[in-house]
Amino acid sequence: MADERAKREELIRQIASLPTGSLTKKTVKGREYWYLRVKENGKRREVYVPRDEVESLREQLALRKRLEQELVKGGQREVPPHVEAFEGSVLVGDELREFAAPVASFKKRALYGKLRAFLEREPRDKVLVLCGLRRTGKTTLVRQAILDLSSDELARAAFMQVTPFDTLAQVNRDLRKLAERGYRTVFVNEVTLLSDFVEGAALFSDVFATRGMRLVLSGTDSLGFVFAESEQLYDRCALLRTTFIPYREFEGVLGVEGVDEYLRYGGTMSLGGRNYNEQSTFASKGSTDEYIDSAIARNIQHSLKCYQDGGHFRSLQELYDSDELTSAINRVVEDVNHRFTLDVLSRDFKSHDLALPARNLRQDRKEPTDILDRVDIEAITRRLRDLLEIRDATERSVELSEGHVAEIREYLALLDLVAGVSVVSMENLNDRRFRTIISQPGLRYAQAEALVESLLADDEFSDLSLVERNRVLERIRSEIMGRMMEDLVLLETALAFPRKQIFVLQFPVGEFDMVAFDPDAAHCEIYEIKHSAKASPQQYRFLVEDGKCAQTEHRFGPIVAKRVLYRGKSFNEGEVEYVNVEEYLRNLPGAGEDRAL
Repeated sequence: MADERAKREELIRQIASLPTGSLTKKTVKGREYWYLRVKENGKRREVYVPRDEVESLREQLALRKRLEQELVKGGQREVPPHVEAFEGSVLVGDELREFAAPVASFKKRALYGKLRAFLEREPRDKVLVLCGLRRTGKTTLVRQAILDLSSDELARAAFMQVTPFDTLAQVNRDLRKLAERGYRTVFVNEVTLLSDFVEGAALFSDVFATRGMRLVLSGTDSLGFVFAESEQLYDRCALLRTTFIPYREFEGVLGVEGVDEYLRYGGTMSLGGRNYNEQSTFASKGSTDEYIDSAIARNIQHSLKCYQDGGHFRSLQELYDSDELTSAINRVVEDVNHRFTLDVLSRDFKSHDLALPARNLRQDRKEPTDILDRVDIEAITRRLRDLLEIRDATERSVELSEGHVAEIREYLALLDLVAGVSVVSMENLNDRRFRTIISQPGLRYAQAEALVESLLADDEFSDLSLVERNRVLERIRSEIMGRMMEDLVLLETALAFPRKQIFVLQFPVGEFDMVAFDPDAAHCEIYEIKHSAKASPQQYRFLVEDGKCAQTEHRFGPIVAKRVLYRGKSFNEGEVEYVNVEEYLRNLPGAGEDRAL
């Protein structure tokens, strides 16, 4: 009898954790939109369901129906009033341990230490926020933390999974139940899905953290956390950012080696390697598009919709209302590593990835070819635009303005997706430009591969022999990866040495790919960054040029190191050090510091 009762109560708990209602579809101007139809206080209400959540929601509704049928078969037709089930999905005890168990063999990211430190300290009226884009390891970090709890800590810990159909009031009631039952450590996952989270986030710090509850909030709408910190949480939260995954963690945590692999797939924690067994997020054009739409574009749109009752769209309102904001964000993301200006974004889409390979193939010393001058560039860029689903000026009802571009760029920076590195001219040190770098290289490379697909379809190009086609394509890919490797080194070096000034230094002829200036020590290091695995004197000719070195030392102090970072073995060539780029990245200190806990 006791077993039957326990089974019924478990069924009731599971049913209570699942959404209610029914899915309905509407077609507007040929496009399908999905809604969850529910009843509240006798009235029908419809909640919009994003396309990529429809299948998951359908499965949850079907599961609820099966469980309800099983409950009826067991003779229990309704939830008895004395059974106090949680309103949302809450895991405690053995369920919590089972939830965490799958990651027992996973290696930990460097920032795990800060999460653990928060859980071990005495409560100080603060909540910890795990903030980052999708698939950057937030839930895995939480599971690892649960596994490391002592038996006593685990007995007083809970995990709460928030859905888009929950409310802050409901979460508040469940947290109160947990507090009354003596739970002291609670992980609230996907809290930014709450439509009223931004406006009511102080609940977590001011009500529960002040009473001694350790709260770890996580969510993929990291922009929502930025808004909540500004509006509600202020100094009562500590942000632990997960979006940027440095090379050493890609190698050490995922178990995938090689800078080229990082350039192709890096940026999320989903890549099959020795330690994790998931397919790469950026393995295909389709999966990359889905990621940009759901992790980036919808992140921005959902957060703006929930912030100030949707009153903070600013100039992006017209794009949002016209269903063109996702397209605009895609356009900005693709172009962001090049000239991020209105001039580029307002004209018909053109790829910058063809220009450099075309010039280098023309100048190739062994087998020069002008094939990229003869291919149909208009046809290629048209196909590329179609592949990237970017609307031409004639296809957009709202023209991109300088305000649109500036605001999208601001939000991409707040999402930690882009960062800027200075490009300094020796002729005018006060005239600084910025190279904007995407922090998830796999995303950039997947879009570059779309260019290659478009090129393959060109009639002129297809007339070449297989050997020549492969040579041209390899050259294009090498140029793209070389440019990306420069960005990678600049970004990771800047994050690893926040007190140094990291920049590209340009001369009237030539440049240093990277300068690391230490204002405290009053000296600098100069670098060339080459994607090649072979060493050549041509690679370091600028590093040993007396005029360039004299000008640099006059402005930035003695040059204490001259290095070429490349993919070959490390060795010394006179005053120049050749350093393997993977060794360099692997040995960088911690990339930046999150806010002190």
